Amino acid sequence: MPRKDKVHDLVKASLVNDGWDITKEPYYVNSLSADYEVDIAAEKWIVASKENIKIAVEVKSFLNASFAHAFHGILGQYLNYAALMFLQEPDRVLYLSVPSDVYAQHFHQPATAFVLQLYRVNLLIFNPLTKKIEQWISN
Repeated sequence: MPRKDKVHDLVKASLVNDGWDITKEPYYVNSLSADYEVDIAAEKWIVASKENIKIAVEVKSFLNASFAHAFHGILGQYLNYAALMFLQEPDRVLYLSVPSDVYAQHFHQPATAFVLQLYRVNLLIFNPLTKKIEQWISN
């Protein structure tokens, strides 16, 4: 069984609190002979438009002493998952979960913000204390 990130259950609770149904844990990406495991898959029905929104969330705590080192590895992982998910299930959108304090401290730095926008990284900003999603950022 894959090892869960330390904030995995907090992100899962935040999604449930926001009305999402957890459909897979983990969500397996099996494209082009690659086998990857994105942490969580979730779906939410938007009744007014009769639309089913499907997402996958890669959970990260960014507890590494070096933000830059952690970010480089996480970005590569996110890009691999996004590309292969597109082949497998193009209507499912990948998000990277980020604790709100980490987002406030690091994600507004010009270089980080530029890279996120350039590579169209979607973010789910959650508050680990309240177990609530504070912000969705779609690029």
